[in-house]
Amino acid sequence: MQAVQGSEDVKKVKDVIQTVLKARKILRMYPENNPIYVNTLEECYNKFRDFFYYQDDLVLTVKQNEIIYHGEQVYYSAEKEDNLAVFFFKDGLREISFKKGLQPEELEAFLKIISLDFNRDVLDDDIVTLFWERDFQKIQYVVDDVVLSDDEDYEERAVAEAKEESAGDDNILKAYEDAFKETEELTDVLIVPLTDKDLQSLLKELDDDNADKTPKLIQILFEMIFLSESAEDFEDLLDFFKNAIEYIAGRGEIHLLVQTQSRLQGIVEDAANADIVRKFARKVMMFAGSEQIIIILGEVLDSGQESEEKIFEDFIKYLDRSAIVPLMKVLGELKSIHARKFVIDALVFLGTKDISLLAKGLTDTRWYVVRNIIYILRKIGDKRAVDYLLKTVRHGDVRVKKEVIRALGELGGGGVLQALRDCLDDTDAQVRSASLKALCNMGSEASKRIILNKVNDKVFKDKEFEEKKEFFEALPRWKDEEIYNFLIATVKQNVFFGRSKNYENRACAAGALGILGRKDALPILQKLRNDGNKLLREAVLLAVKRIMHDAQ
Repeated sequence: MQAVQGSEDVKKVKDVIQTVLKARKILRMYPENNPIYVNTLEECYNKFRDFFYYQDDLVLTVKQNEIIYHGEQVYYSAEKEDNLAVFFFKDGLREISFKKGLQPEELEAFLKIISLDFNRDVLDDDIVTLFWERDFQKIQYVVDDVVLSDDEDYEERAVAEAKEESAGDDNILKAYEDAFKETEELTDVLIVPLTDKDLQSLLKELDDDNADKTPKLIQILFEMIFLSESAEDFEDLLDFFKNAIEYIAGRGEIHLLVQTQSRLQGIVEDAANADIVRKFARKVMMFAGSEQIIIILGEVLDSGQESEEKIFEDFIKYLDRSAIVPLMKVLGELKSIHARKFVIDALVFLGTKDISLLAKGLTDTRWYVVRNIIYILRKIGDKRAVDYLLKTVRHGDVRVKKEVIRALGELGGGGVLQALRDCLDDTDAQVRSASLKALCNMGSEASKRIILNKVNDKVFKDKEFEEKKEFFEALPRWKDEEIYNFLIATVKQNVFFGRSKNYENRACAAGALGILGRKDALPILQKLRNDGNKLLREAVLLAVKRIMHDAQ
């Protein structure tokens, strides 16, 4: 029985994907008021609705050239052009979930996004950014941090181009090689320390010379640390180090920046070094985390010059709390979602060093910056952040309020329950829904009491059916006798006045009993299978099927 049902589900999913592919083409070709456009959207929505008649969600796993549903391949294409799997995969999407209750407007918005031609349309964002900004309610997705490059020959071509560009400098390179050979043959050479003029000359030659001598310059600067004696020597050397670090950052050579930070850290930690040397190394390390350098690195990340996340993570490990404010400033300016991801991860790491400093970002005038800071505080998971988050719960932007409610639900702490209770009365349905989910996820007796009280409130009957249903479906989170008895009492309740609203409550309660999955509810539900009210009857039938399925 289950195998048959499974094969039927796979077939339905394939039908869904085929209609999505069809809609993707139609939406590119016809305007919104065209009958073909309208009919295609309706057909696509009906396919989803048919699937959700028996299932609560449709979870698709995205691979490079295929899409998987419950281990079964439901889509495959080896083509590079117009390949739906590659379209999702290249931007890091690894899983897409469609939830029961998906509305036509949200499905249309989703189809519009995936119908865009990202090669030809003038777009500043990728598909993940567009999904995120649309803030879907019934469509969720999982993003992989590592995105597959569509240009597999990029590295090979880049190397070839680099070799071609440097071909005209053979004579210069040969001169360097001959010079090094001559110095290797010399013995008993007196080593004379480099003057300021010599170092300035080296920096100028570095800019003029195609051959990369940056590592050699860094080596010379490190040697100069131990040749310096006076405070003036170290002050001059600090300027040279700053210039070198700025140059490295501008070229996107984060790996070399990490190597430099590592060597400086070694000097700081070596107790055998003089205090003035260790103090100097610490100053250079602080400059590497200054606003000046972080702004440069932000531009590099935004341009896509540096794509190795691990290298950037290594660099962040050498920064201290002083880098938090510059990173927050850069976060508000970045255009690329990948660049923002790197900076957000950096702030998650550094934010643990000073929660109060990070929380200053909650006062930013840009809503997207505030939402990102809330996300970072939620990822850190420090309950000290709750006091700052509670001040943000009345933010004017719904997207910010939803994020802060989610964070409060996960962190808990004093004042959270009262804030979430207040949000259940918000004028925006999305905020009320977010608060309900947060209370449900907390799973405490107190949060259960808040939801039950809200359902029993006299004004609850006047809510929209979908919102009522959401409240009732939250109750099975607590699998106790109180919830079971409440649902049974509600589904059996019959009134003379306000019968239509009462039927809505009964239908919601029947659905919740199906989620609860208790077989002892079957006798009562069976009596209502032939009820004259269609809404209640359909809810009861679905609940019975669900309980029987879970029992099997």
